[in-house]
Amino acid sequence: MAEKPQPKVLIVEDTPSMAELYAAFLDGCGYAVSIAETGKAALAAIRRDLPDVVLLDIHLPDISGLEILKILREEEIPSACVVITAHGSINVAVEAMQSGARDFLVKPFAKDRLVVTVRNVAQHASLERIVERLKEDYGPGGFYGMLGSSLPMQAIYRTIDSVATSRATVFVTGESGTGKELCAEAIHRASPRRDKPFVAINCGAIPRDLMESEIFGHVKGAFTGAAADREGAARRADGGTLFLDEICEMDLDLQTKLLRFVQSGMVQKVGGDHPEKVDVRFICATNRDPWAEVEAGAFREDLYYRLHVIPVHLPPLRERDADVIEIARALLTRLAREESKSFAGFSPEAEARLLAFPWPGNVRQLQNVLRNVVVLHDGAVVEAAMLPATLMKGSGALPTPAAFAAETLPQGEDGIRPLWEVEREIIEAAVAACGGNVPRAAARLQISASTIYRKKMAWDEGKPA
Repeated sequence: MAEKPQPKVLIVEDTPSMAELYAAFLDGCGYAVSIAETGKAALAAIRRDLPDVVLLDIHLPDISGLEILKILREEEIPSACVVITAHGSINVAVEAMQSGARDFLVKPFAKDRLVVTVRNVAQHASLERIVERLKEDYGPGGFYGMLGSSLPMQAIYRTIDSVATSRATVFVTGESGTGKELCAEAIHRASPRRDKPFVAINCGAIPRDLMESEIFGHVKGAFTGAAADREGAARRADGGTLFLDEICEMDLDLQTKLLRFVQSGMVQKVGGDHPEKVDVRFICATNRDPWAEVEAGAFREDLYYRLHVIPVHLPPLRERDADVIEIARALLTRLAREESKSFAGFSPEAEARLLAFPWPGNVRQLQNVLRNVVVLHDGAVVEAAMLPATLMKGSGALPTPAAFAAETLPQGEDGIRPLWEVEREIIEAAVAACGGNVPRAAARLQISASTIYRKKMAWDEGKPA
């Protein structure tokens, strides 16, 4: 097997001793490191080698680091930049972040800080490239129909990309409405079995006495109503993928027969006497905690270990940052087309409402809400007033800066406190009220999420922001 290429790191620093020091810091960390001492040399190296990470000094002898960032953005070069600036130039660092830099380092910095920063930026950039590649391969429908560019979903895409070529059983967990069947289909479509059948069975929707026949099939006369031979899902999925949704709903007796099937690959129709060999890849899913079901005696432990080989946990929509807007836009386009309506987008206030809502029913609930909007209204833009009133339930009203300051000012000396302290309390209260979801809090406060992250970084270092 060919070795995975080392991530490339370009150090752009006009002081040779500092450049060599940074390179020494990264030595042994698994990176292919190169150095450029001028802005022109850096641009040439970036265009030629497309490094994964660029450590970019702001102050260069010929071209400003900020100017290089602008050029990289204009030319859509995918290299991720970490800017290096002198102590006290925090405003320049902020400008660099606004120009597309992923992070910044303030001189002097320790080896550990550099190594951790480069590692995190490289990993983030790698995940984003996977998403972009998949978007190019599979079009605007995203990764086999799965939408969302948040970090949690990028990790899901990377996992699916890794396990698709394997025969190993995948066990998908997640709340109702998170897209477990869509995930299973994505694994199948990304696998070498893509040209064979994908057969799905909902173990909670089929009567218990019919489930065995549904999976294994039956012969004529096997039971009342069996008027003809019937192929089961296992036989229909031969060469492809068998998806067992809500697997924890399966009866214990049938779990025993399923275990035998998983172990041997042999199936026998109800009423039949000739077992058949089939080749299927198993994917299972549940909205429960499967191990808790084992401990409760509702799920066989030996079957659990057979099926729970590669776990994939789908995050709820409330933990997927701004994915709700990306998904909502795609759903709105499709629903407007289906209903012959003219909606093309959302107003800023409507998007803020969508971001602020916790979506306990996840994507399924979002789809129902948008269908309600499209059926009952029309126009170019979905306004906040068109959204159902239920969207505001439980979202809570955040304190305004004036009200928050009025409550907190008397605690300081002479009734006055530093503005940054009050601002910090307002932001932290907003994040807490939004369940720790920074993008949602930012939308409610009408600021950007990057502003909150930047201020938090400064506060963590004990500095005003």
